[in-house]
Amino acid sequence: MAGFALLTDNHVRDSIIQALRRAGWDVVRAVDLFGEKNDDEELLAWAAANGRVLATCDKGLQRIARRWLDQGRPFRMVFWPLERHREMTDGDMVEAFQAMVGNPNAFAFPLEHIKPKR
Repeated sequence: MAGFALLTDNHVRDSIIQALRRAGWDVVRAVDLFGEKNDDEELLAWAAANGRVLATCDKGLQRIARRWLDQGRPFRMVFWPLERHREMTDGDMVEAFQAMVGNPNAFAFPLEHIKPKR
């Protein structure tokens, strides 16, 4: 079961992107749109304007998202700390994204967090 359209920043492992695509997800990489050097604010703005969920483990983007929340700006983002990025397998990450699709409360708050399996 595939889910919402994603934009991934350059911090997301390519193997996670490929695993999501194999599972049927529509994933666009920021590097393909904006090149190697891109602006975090621009990424969030592009994702919001194009109906995509920004997926990242970049704390800088999380800070921008929190500012957008305070400003009442619409967006959707999935964040996980870099430590989780290293601890979770690609399959774990796909399962976490799939779980959001099945969750009726997903994105009731625009910033979703992926937590490791315990």
